[in-house]
Amino acid sequence: MDIALDILAPIPRGLIYLVLGLLVLIAAKMVRDVVTRYSIEQEIASQANGAVAIRLCGYLAGVIFIFAGSVYQPWSGGGNGAVSYSALPLEIMWVAAYAAIGIAILNLVRPLCNHLVLHQFNVDEQVVQKRNVGVAAAECGMTMAVGLIVAGSIAGQGGHLVALAFLGLGLGVLLLFAVFYEWTTPFSVHDQLEKANTAVGVTLGANFVAIGLVIFKATFGDFAGWGHSMMAFGFYAVLGFVLLYALRLAADVAMMPSTRISRQVGLGNLGIAYVESAVVVSEHEKARA
Repeated sequence: MDIALDILAPIPRGLIYLVLGLLVLIAAKMVRDVVTRYSIEQEIASQANGAVAIRLCGYLAGVIFIFAGSVYQPWSGGGNGAVSYSALPLEIMWVAAYAAIGIAILNLVRPLCNHLVLHQFNVDEQVVQKRNVGVAAAECGMTMAVGLIVAGSIAGQGGHLVALAFLGLGLGVLLLFAVFYEWTTPFSVHDQLEKANTAVGVTLGANFVAIGLVIFKATFGDFAGWGHSMMAFGFYAVLGFVLLYALRLAADVAMMPSTRISRQVGLGNLGIAYVESAVVVSEHEKARA
């Protein structure tokens, strides 16, 4: 009976956060509707615009990452298995506040990242008017990566200054990775995306998620001093760049020995793009753990 009670004790708190997470998603969608110049619902439901649906999926996934990061604050039991229902109302208030701040940051940073990373064309035009699924997939992965960076920055102890510092560093690494990916790819990523090459968009989006996981690992946890934390962050950032490039080369040789994955992706082979995406995300999730 004691064991059963120990197992069941966290369930009410978990159900509360399940409902709160749903409310956060609804609020985030309402915010997105306000800051968007077109009707998201009309584009998805009436116009069957799959590209807009994919971009919305990336946004909602980023919101959930941020919500999870806000839960893993050092509250009365947030994320450490302890249950303190007397302090739960205050904890919920702070979690909701951090989630709201994170959603605001996500909505501010997303268009900036679009402008800096996918700079060769207008992302809104490609996704909404031209229904370019490749661009939408790339933006989806980038938005998820931003959500992971925000989540890692606000999770744990350290204070607002530390969170802002690592948020800026994480976004800087994401932008550098976009340049690195373009440089190490045997075709022009922007040209292929503008030609509606969905395979390129899927692999680019997956690589964004993978580097987002690495940055999350670099920023997640309690602050241990500027020197130690900066060294750890730099180590994980460099390691992420090296591992992603090595994985892409290894996948070319080992996963599909009869062909070149990068060449097939450049030709628009969506099946090959899914294989590469699964490799880079799954292996970096193992490295993150």
